[in-house]
Amino acid sequence: MNEHLKNIEIKDFKCFKDFKADGFKRVNLIGGKNNVGKTAFMEGCCINVYSQSVAHFRAVLIHTKVAREKINLLFHETVIDDNKLLESFSNIFIKSNINSVSFNAKDNGIENIYTFELNNETFKINANLLSKNTKPMDNIRFIDNFGFSNKEISKNYDAIKKRKKENLLNDILKEFDSRINSFTVMSNNMPKCEINDFFYEITDFGDGLKHLISIVTALFRCENGYLFIDEIDNGIHYTQLDRLWEIILKTSKEQNVQVFATTHSKECIESYARVAKKLEDEDICYIKMTRLEDGSIKAGVRDYKLLENSMEQNHEVRGW
Repeated sequence: MNEHLKNIEIKDFKCFKDFKADGFKRVNLIGGKNNVGKTAFMEGCCINVYSQSVAHFRAVLIHTKVAREKINLLFHETVIDDNKLLESFSNIFIKSNINSVSFNAKDNGIENIYTFELNNETFKINANLLSKNTKPMDNIRFIDNFGFSNKEISKNYDAIKKRKKENLLNDILKEFDSRINSFTVMSNNMPKCEINDFFYEITDFGDGLKHLISIVTALFRCENGYLFIDEIDNGIHYTQLDRLWEIILKTSKEQNVQVFATTHSKECIESYARVAKKLEDEDICYIKMTRLEDGSIKAGVRDYKLLENSMEQNHEVRGW
């Protein structure tokens, strides 16, 4: 059983020069203005918990870069150089109650040396000799704006079937779109929904359905792990947010999944607080990201009681 992330310190990573936050709970919702670092904050947390070896540290750094550059890399005319992607993170340092990790790349004129530090243990490795083979950690997932690939959804669905939760997923999808009778994964990892005995690809339904399927299935795949969700309400109508949060709060507790999610929506924040109160689930917090006048970024972490009080007094919580 993995320990939950309780605090984070991030240095020289994207928009963070020297950032600290603590007080995280089982389910954490992150809000704030555009370009204030909400996604970067989650990426830093994901990198920290994923880096349980040098190979995993390398893999999550490269994946983080690829996830942000999907469109550019898709139309890249040359071969993608993993080392160049990795070197873009040189000098980062991320410490939490789980791990302390840092990475530095240095060219001494003869060879390019990568220095990885994991929990006070230092590894100096020639860039050309760095192992690229590592087994992915299935119970740590990051859902970005593009959503999961068909292959990823298929793997997630295996976790649903293992726990015999197919009917739960079908019921959730029926609430989202009453025409849907069931969900399945066909041969060649093709996820489809059935309507009147005909199976449609999930891309035929728009981004919202794919996003919902990704979230629900990932909650089961990430048992005893961590799930990071960028723009959690993407494509989800505000009238369905309560049901979404009910699923996340209940399932994350049952499966011991720590969840971090971002939003721009006041309706999403209100729904989050409302459902937590309904379920009497106090293992939540709201993280409000703010950029100060000197350019630094701080995180105001509100636990269940503070969030409930803010909502009752109609305080602005989005960071605007």
